[in-house]
Amino acid sequence: MPEGDTVWRQARQLDQALTGKILTRCDIRVPTFATVDFTGSLVEGVQSRGKHLLIRVAGALIHSHLKMEGSWHVYPADGPATGTARNTVKWRRPAFTARCILGTKDATAVGFSLGLLEVLAQEREADAVGYLGPDLLGPDWDAEVALRRISAAPARSIGLALLDQRNLAGIGNVFRCELCFLAGVHPALPVSDVAALPRLIEQSKRLLEANKNRSSRSTTGGPARGDAAVWVYGRESKPCKRCGALIRHGTLPDPQFPAQRARDIYYCPRCQPPPA
Repeated sequence: MPEGDTVWRQARQLDQALTGKILTRCDIRVPTFATVDFTGSLVEGVQSRGKHLLIRVAGALIHSHLKMEGSWHVYPADGPATGTARNTVKWRRPAFTARCILGTKDATAVGFSLGLLEVLAQEREADAVGYLGPDLLGPDWDAEVALRRISAAPARSIGLALLDQRNLAGIGNVFRCELCFLAGVHPALPVSDVAALPRLIEQSKRLLEANKNRSSRSTTGGPARGDAAVWVYGRESKPCKRCGALIRHGTLPDPQFPAQRARDIYYCPRCQPPPA
């Protein structure tokens, strides 16, 4: 599941492959922007902002969000061609899921199954990401601002506050559940009842920093694979690694966005007792 660590890592890979290079191919497979062609233009830079990815080229931004299934890959320049012909390098995902293809003489970057893809003028960057809180993996990270934003809604559950990108940018559902376990708080606990909120925010920073250079995520410090990689996420009915109680699964709806599907939560009923 792509979260801030995944997007940061993919942005770095794209930056290394594209920045300072002239595009020899630009294929944006979204109807609204299908006629946009930056072939011959210089890529100025690539960066992540929370779970958003921004590619700067020719005074414009190619703005993408991975959502649940998206991913950016970088291949050698002799990747698959258009039509039925294919060269020696094969893509790791089906070609029909490609939404954006950017090529240089050395590399081909492909965005697959992107949940959001748009092109806008660079001066409109705030329209895309201006609402975000401090980026946990960005140069603008400010723990005090994040604390102030979360604390501004004391009755809101901590699980919803952590997931709200307006408070701090980069946490997704895996990190949300794992952070609540590490802090010993149930995701539904009101923010006002979280005794060590500043410490939880700093732990959020440390956990994403620890994972940004890993190809597979681990929140336990153990091997980054399978059951050993997480404390509670996806471990329903398995014993808690701390106390042995069986991990429980539930959902946590957001009253601010009633039309949105309630997100899954995983927790230990003994280490993280539900609020009364």
